[in-house]
Amino acid sequence: MSNARRTWHKSSYSNAEGGQCVEVSEGRTTNVRDTRNRSLSELSMPASEWSALLSALRTG
Repeated sequence: MSNARRTWHKSSYSNAEGGQCVEVSEGRTTNVRDTRNRSLSELSMPASEWSALLSALRTG
């Protein structure tokens, strides 16, 4: 899917001052990109791997 058709949302850690600028597009494939450099590459992974990563980060 092209960037124009994806729905991106900023990380809850992003703020007006530009801290922790990460955006995520979730679907069958989860894509992560740098908000400040949107034209650069994205990190893509199956949604199940993204969920596992978030779960692992939450539990420490």
